[in-house]
Amino acid sequence: MSIVDRWLLPDGVGDILPSQAKRVEEVRRKLLDLFSTWGYDYVIPPMIEYIESLLTGTGRDLDLKTFKIVDFMTGRTMGVRADMTPQVARIDAHSLNSEGVTRLSYAGTVIQTQVDSMLANRTPLSVGAEMFGDSTSKADIEIVSLMIESLKSLGFEEVHVDLGNVDIFRQLMSEFSLHADYQEMLHEAVQRKSIPEIVVHCQAAGLSENDSFLLSQLPGLTGNTSVLDRARSLFKGHDGIVTSIENLQQVADSISMRFTNLKIYFDLSELRGYAYHTGIVFAAYLNGSRSLVAKGGRYDGIGKVFGRDARGATGFSIDVKSLAQKVLTTEGLPKCVWVVDVPSGAEYSLWQRIQQLRLDGFTVVESGQPDGFDYRLEFQNDQWQLLSGEIQ
Repeated sequence: MSIVDRWLLPDGVGDILPSQAKRVEEVRRKLLDLFSTWGYDYVIPPMIEYIESLLTGTGRDLDLKTFKIVDFMTGRTMGVRADMTPQVARIDAHSLNSEGVTRLSYAGTVIQTQVDSMLANRTPLSVGAEMFGDSTSKADIEIVSLMIESLKSLGFEEVHVDLGNVDIFRQLMSEFSLHADYQEMLHEAVQRKSIPEIVVHCQAAGLSENDSFLLSQLPGLTGNTSVLDRARSLFKGHDGIVTSIENLQQVADSISMRFTNLKIYFDLSELRGYAYHTGIVFAAYLNGSRSLVAKGGRYDGIGKVFGRDARGATGFSIDVKSLAQKVLTTEGLPKCVWVVDVPSGAEYSLWQRIQQLRLDGFTVVESGQPDGFDYRLEFQNDQWQLLSGEIQ
């Protein structure tokens, strides 16, 4: 093994160096403090779990992203978490098992075998909030509002929110009673917004001309609020789908009222997380960038797989590492003080002075000259003096 091989990190894995680490930690703390004011209690799930628990109800995508290891104590397969939402759902359903609404927040590193793009990080620091026990639009409005407020609290004024609802596609699949293979092919075609593929798959599945028309219209239902009017007209004979559209309208109206400078984009063919999402899905972008900074959605019924009655669930997560790179910090670094020399007999008085300086917000370096410093601490006239500037 060469020297280079010893320090070379895997693709998509990197260190967070001091200046960036400080910013990442500040963002993490700020978000968790904000979540607390909204009533979300902090939990810390384990890094590894048995694979049956870790991937329950999540679908194939998360399975492919999860590292598997063997527990030498039991011989069972364990997984290193690639997403914390299933863990928080398990905590709600099994560890807490509380009645009524439960609000939980979390923060931790997740590790993924593969990522969605070449430049993505395989070890994101995920911070998020999840609400359980409420299936109403009020819960959707709260969780989307909290996502937006999270970004606003970090100084981002121009936030762009995408809204969709996977239940529209789910209801169509249920109504058409298609085989799972056709459902999967149509899901992928709709997600890619490939109308020719949708038409071909509909014909192969034996769908009627009208049913094929409904599915082929989904990729075009994107844009501003007029999209919802078009969708109401298109699905006017499908009461359940109209209800899903009305839920989107309620969420959009509420967050538009709460937040100024908010841009909302509707995409009724957005099927991200289709394997476990059951209703509204949403994502946030900044300043016109198409780089996603937060995402979430509704995933009702996940508690059932943990042995509890099905209950409402919705939430979102933020990759703090990526977001911290975009945060503009206004606070300067603490002023640095260098202890130049310590005369014999002045050690205790020095310690008292250092303690006070640190309480006052200074960074104090006792050993070795720092690369840069604002003040030096010297013993003069029988007392410690805080002097400005370099030594002459």
